[in-house]
Amino acid sequence: MNRVLVVEDEERIASFIEKGLRANGFAPTVVGDGAGGLQHALSGEFDLLLLDIGLPDIDGFTVLRRLREARGSIPVIILTARDSVTDTVAGLEGGADDYIAKPFRFEELLARIRLRLRTERGPEVTVLRHGSLSLDLRTRRASVEGRTVELSAREFVLAEMFLRNPDRVLSREQLLSHVWGYDFDPSSNVVDVYVRYLRKKLGSGRIQTVRGMGYRLTSEA
Repeated sequence: MNRVLVVEDEERIASFIEKGLRANGFAPTVVGDGAGGLQHALSGEFDLLLLDIGLPDIDGFTVLRRLREARGSIPVIILTARDSVTDTVAGLEGGADDYIAKPFRFEELLARIRLRLRTERGPEVTVLRHGSLSLDLRTRRASVEGRTVELSAREFVLAEMFLRNPDRVLSREQLLSHVWGYDFDPSSNVVDVYVRYLRKKLGSGRIQTVRGMGYRLTSEA
């Protein structure tokens, strides 16, 4: 299990990232300040660092510079609301491995994390399966009992979330943050709408409603 250090002072975003990472099999640790983040990053206990720029004590650029000066080799993805070319260049030239601007969808962040960890983790899984349902992550195709099913981009990401967590109850909040992002209206019923879409395409009994908790993928169609 990959250990991810999240250095982010905004609680809502930190919580969003932490929940999403746990739901996808990572072990996240959240730190809300630059000094503490640097200390953790230098510990050698983490596989990747998600680093916010606008921290309350020392900013992310300074954390990154001190980390690299101390020969810390941990992969670093910078998280920031600043999306100018100047800041992007400063982050990458300062030793960051990647850069993502807020607001972002968790799907995009997860893809960047997996890319940076791929060498250490070995070959990436390209096909997810559960019962007669499979998803090919390269071709973005779904298959049910050998029959190809067309899914929209959003439906595919939602189905991938279920297939990465088979037989596990996923809350609406988890699904909403993973597929639509932390800046999406939490009172929206969009999750329920897209679950209905998937049921029509993948089988009505495949995604079960767990009253008061969320949804669970089963092998039943």
